[in-house]
Amino acid sequence: FGQEQATVNHSSPVDFFLLGFSEHPGLERNLFVVVSISYLLTLVGNTLIILLSVLDPRLHSPMYFFLSNLSFLDLYFTTSCVPQMLVHLWGPGKTISFLGCSVQLFIFLFLGTTECVLLTVMALDRYVSVCQLHYATIIHPRLCRQLAAMSWIVGLVESVVQTPPTLRLPFCRHRRVDDFVCEVPALIRLSYGDTTYNEIQMAAASVFILVVPLSLILVSYGAIARAVLRINSAVAWRKALGTCSSHLIVVTLFYSSVIADYFQPKNPYAQKRSKFFGLFYAVGTPLLNPLIYTLRNKEVKRTLRRLLGKHVDSRDSQGRAA
Repeated sequence: FGQEQATVNHSSPVDFFLLGFSEHPGLERNLFVVVSISYLLTLVGNTLIILLSVLDPRLHSPMYFFLSNLSFLDLYFTTSCVPQMLVHLWGPGKTISFLGCSVQLFIFLFLGTTECVLLTVMALDRYVSVCQLHYATIIHPRLCRQLAAMSWIVGLVESVVQTPPTLRLPFCRHRRVDDFVCEVPALIRLSYGDTTYNEIQMAAASVFILVVPLSLILVSYGAIARAVLRINSAVAWRKALGTCSSHLIVVTLFYSSVIADYFQPKNPYAQKRSKFFGLFYAVGTPLLNPLIYTLRNKEVKRTLRRLLGKHVDSRDSQGRAA
């Protein structure tokens, strides 16, 4: 086995072969259409959220500052993997260079961790908004910038720590990654060497970037629920629901897809199933985030109608002037 399974590591960078859904060619063509439409809608939706947050002074608040950070993150995240995914779904070529795989792994870890921390920050912002009287004094612009910067820095540090050990693993000669992107679990499975350290590191990272943030989010919403129950007012219930429901839906979608993708049992059926969860994590959540915040948020809908109304009015006035 040792002679036949030659290593492919950092000293001999070669291409990897991303299996993806190559065993189902018909499914790949259908997924190409679905992923293409989803990607275009993701670009439009998240760009729209950022533009609305910047252009309308009414949306210059902590909530929309963090939301614009989330939208920028989703744009960056999908663009790092979806274009190449579309090439692989459409054509016979499924290869990715060692450098390309390294960059993709680094970006996935960086942005995935950043989103975990950013969603936690947004939950704490919702807690202060509902439960504290001096919201504007507590969550001031400088603190918002510091919290957002902290989210990005934590993501960067996590990626810098975990990417090199993963890429230094001795990989099997066939270089077939049983996934459609370069992720830590898939690369660990590709290695034939001792992966104990990498698995311990991944478990520790999971506690730090999944369990701890999710626990803080649940504690925040538990405190919100207790505060609203004490008020015993239908108006307060509606206000709390309107304030928190969009973020709670986004958190549920994000964490359920990540947990389903990363914590599957080690058997072939579970690994195939995890590909669909991973696809939803990479394509579905960045698409749904702006839709959820747009459809369920009255302020965003009002701003969108206002801007569209101004655009229509300006076109009408130009037409009358002509």
